[in-house]
Amino acid sequence: MISQFFVLSQRGDNIVFRDYRGEVPKGSAEIFFRKVKFWKEDGQEEAPPVFNVDGVNYFHVKVVGLLFVATTRANVSPSLVLELLQRIARVIKDYVGVLNEDSIRKNFVLVYELLDEVIDFGFVQTTSTELLKSYIFNEPIILDSARLSSIGPTGLFMQGTKRMPGTAVTKSVVASEPGGRKREEIFVDIIEKISVTFSSSGYILTSEIDGTIQMKSYLTGNPEIRLALNEDLSIGRGGGSAYDYRSSFGSGAVILDDCNFHESVRLDNFEVDKTLTLVPPDGEFPVMNYRMTQEFKPPFRINALIEEAGALKAEVILKIFAEFPSNITSNTIAVQMPLPKYTIRASFELEPGAVGQTTDFKEANKRLEWGLKKIVGGSEHTLRARLTFSPEAHGNITKESGPVSMTFTIPMYNSSRLQVKYLQIAKKSGTYNPYRWVRYVTLANSYVARI
Repeated sequence: MISQFFVLSQRGDNIVFRDYRGEVPKGSAEIFFRKVKFWKEDGQEEAPPVFNVDGVNYFHVKVVGLLFVATTRANVSPSLVLELLQRIARVIKDYVGVLNEDSIRKNFVLVYELLDEVIDFGFVQTTSTELLKSYIFNEPIILDSARLSSIGPTGLFMQGTKRMPGTAVTKSVVASEPGGRKREEIFVDIIEKISVTFSSSGYILTSEIDGTIQMKSYLTGNPEIRLALNEDLSIGRGGGSAYDYRSSFGSGAVILDDCNFHESVRLDNFEVDKTLTLVPPDGEFPVMNYRMTQEFKPPFRINALIEEAGALKAEVILKIFAEFPSNITSNTIAVQMPLPKYTIRASFELEPGAVGQTTDFKEANKRLEWGLKKIVGGSEHTLRARLTFSPEAHGNITKESGPVSMTFTIPMYNSSRLQVKYLQIAKKSGTYNPYRWVRYVTLANSYVARI
């Protein structure tokens, strides 16, 4: 049970506000934003997703730069409310096509209609895009695609001058194409979030992939779909050691530790030919979620070194090796490294001819930041930083530095080798041939190198 729901911009502007029960003061949005913006508790830089102020529980998630917030005085499950906020964001995106401040403001009548159907007097009714279509009567106002920024999810599928169609991100599930026609197409995205920890000598200590096969269908009549995965796909390890990489069973095969499927998926032939059969509901939904800890080749290797370079000085050397093919390009790479608390200055030296790279020293939290616009597979990049320390007593600089963390996005690449072999759609007629798009993207979840 929630009392209020609101959406705030990065500036704190109230884009959407709905008070369901009248139990929480009207100024809660301002209280929340000031608390989040100037959070100084528990030694953390950012506010946690759940906190309490004056007896009011605030729950929030950040989606594409927007803050989705719920408040209540009741003692409710935090995971339930956080999941609800994520689902509300997904439903709004399904209906307005693209989720940003401009699209919500232009479709505020539709958004409020959705909120009134999703939540009634603070209680959740449904978050199913398909079920809501029976109760929603307002048409979305679709933004001109030329005004959309390419830095959003659509931009994940940029490959040099080639561009994978990103219309699944910007299309509404209820709007028609100009002329009243609806383009028949289906999008399948394999999204993998990688967690890797490297030792100081470069060995892999832990590695894990959290993946999802995401589908968004614009097929009229909801035809049956067959989705075929790798023939050598195995679920579970059959009681073997999770780190027994010498077994012939693990060589070349795709072995998932565990997985779960959407309720619409039928697994009649999965054990035989690794085929998923489903009738896709409207909107975006996960066909399959999976986890993998089998040894895989990480897309990047990080080498980090810090050593003294004279009195009150030290030098940091960071090297990044791109271990993926040269026809693949990673973008929006960010590297961070905490420095000793007595660091007062840092100067940087990039490799000769470096383009699209930025460096910064955040003096407030003593952190080195290195940004790279893109990295081509097979390349290597180096950053040297010269540090100056204050005269105060200091200990072991290696122990007081790091670890190095990295975030990145790699379109059209996945480390697990899980692939969609074919996407078969039941034909309504001999001329029925809808567009099929299968896309891959790898993201960093927790990518860390110890020093």
